[in-house]
Amino acid sequence: MNRVALITGGTRGIGLGIAKKLAAEGIDLAINGVRSEQEVSAVLEELRKFGVQVAYFPGDISKTQDRDSIVSGVKAHFGKLNFLVNNAGVAPRVRADILEVAEEDFDHLISINLRGTFFLSQAVASWMIKQKEAYSLDSFSIVTITSVSAKLASTNRAVYCMAKSGLSMMSQVFAVKLAEFGIPVYEIQPGVIETDMTEKVKEVYQERIQHGLTLEPRMGQPEDIGKVVAALVRGDLSYATGQIIAVDGGMMVGRL
Repeated sequence: MNRVALITGGTRGIGLGIAKKLAAEGIDLAINGVRSEQEVSAVLEELRKFGVQVAYFPGDISKTQDRDSIVSGVKAHFGKLNFLVNNAGVAPRVRADILEVAEEDFDHLISINLRGTFFLSQAVASWMIKQKEAYSLDSFSIVTITSVSAKLASTNRAVYCMAKSGLSMMSQVFAVKLAEFGIPVYEIQPGVIETDMTEKVKEVYQERIQHGLTLEPRMGQPEDIGKVVAALVRGDLSYATGQIIAVDGGMMVGRL
């Protein structure tokens, strides 16, 4: 049986970049997003050209019913799940100063980026443990996409930074819990990646990059993240559970 990966937020941006790289590895794809299947049909067909099974499971991971539907849908369609890639997330609805963040905006972002991702991971991890006990030779892993914002503070994106920092610790705790079952857990911290999320501030970032924000003088591409995820699920980084991998063009390298 082919290996199966569930990618949340997998129809665009970083998620789609990951999906393409995993499809190229021959991994069947369970793709999650909030749009209707009709709206993402062209993307799904593009992924199917890699010769893998691709199924779409719509749902908002911040909602319990939707998370249950996603997991039960994957079980019914594929009967197994080897890899979870936690990628779904939203940007702040308003880039408000930390002293002006509204409670409703705080709750909206935290419920998706942190709370929803945690409880989806919890459900999938429990299923993976059962699978690992039944099929000990199969490979399983969880990869969570966070951000350099887990470490770099932005006063006008405070809640986003807090959510990503929370996901970073979530990944560490799951790594500890799942180690006894032989299920590695990893975190990837992307830097400035060229996606629809960064489109509105693209020119600002490009100017900062030209002035030394990153060591590599370009914005990252979704495929840059996809390549790292592919290496992780292949097992290329064995003996490395719990590790944080920055894919940021050298942004966080300390300099004098």
